[in-house]
Amino acid sequence: MKKLTLLMLLLLVTKISKAQELESILLASKDDASKLTSAYVNPAMKGLIYGMNSGWYHTAKVHKKLGFDISIGANFSIAPTEDELMVFADLGLTSISPASTTSPTVFGSGDGAQMNVNAEVQGQNVTASFDMPSGISEDLPMNAVPTPALQLSVGLPYKFDVMLRLVPEVGSDDVKGNLLGIGLKKEITSIFGPLDKLPLHVSVLAAYSTMNVDYGIDESLNQNAEFKLNSYTVQAIGSLNFPIINIYGGIGYSGGRSSLKMLGDYDLTYSTGSGTIVETVTDPLDLNFDASGFRTTIGARLSLGFFKIFGDYTLQEYNTISAGIAFSFR
Repeated sequence: MKKLTLLMLLLLVTKISKAQELESILLASKDDASKLTSAYVNPAMKGLIYGMNSGWYHTAKVHKKLGFDISIGANFSIAPTEDELMVFADLGLTSISPASTTSPTVFGSGDGAQMNVNAEVQGQNVTASFDMPSGISEDLPMNAVPTPALQLSVGLPYKFDVMLRLVPEVGSDDVKGNLLGIGLKKEITSIFGPLDKLPLHVSVLAAYSTMNVDYGIDESLNQNAEFKLNSYTVQAIGSLNFPIINIYGGIGYSGGRSSLKMLGDYDLTYSTGSGTIVETVTDPLDLNFDASGFRTTIGARLSLGFFKIFGDYTLQEYNTISAGIAFSFR
């Protein structure tokens, strides 16, 4: 199960870190290469942040002391239409003449645009050309960033639940990753007086997640890509808990930060008027991405004894669908 939990994340980072595609972008100046790579992968980075902050609950009611549940679910963060394309005029490129005005981002579809480089390298005027990476929307479920979640929740004294998402390092020699998430839910229904006689439950929740993925590009040249993510969310949540059908929802705030580094030495070949020259660049990319905003969630849960089925929809910058099953006791 832990391998399945990170499988889609590993595949996603692998796709956006393909050596032949990102390495070709390095033919641009360092500044332009950073702008192009950032514009291409930014929707995936933001989608991962919003997805990692989702699916933390399917009820506001906490467990009795040492009661617990195990939930298996997935979150799918959907990029807005405007994030499916990058517009070169908005990037401020200086060393490149694109053959078209736009190119797909990782969330887009179709082939990437051809890029023509005119720059000065080692005191010489040089030229080169490369193609931007194509979009991978057809490879993504529902054209959304998937973030699977395997979660354990345990009841503590004083109406607290602690939640844990833990995946030790999994993967292969080429790509591997790990995941840690921890959350705390506190039920506060009793402070509203008569409400504690109703099937309504009210809680506050805070959660934090961190994920690391390493993708080996070429071990002989010590080339690799490193992806790191940290995300957080704080929410007020409520639920109406009936014997079979439960309705739940929440409002709150989510945010986070992710980074993508391309490390190692890369040889870039340019054309001159009389031949070619090779330029070596070291650790060429160090990109950071941020996402944050308010969120509103509405969902429902079907309770069949200890077996639960849940699903919800979150309105935020990248709207997110969450669904899964849970085995809950006490």
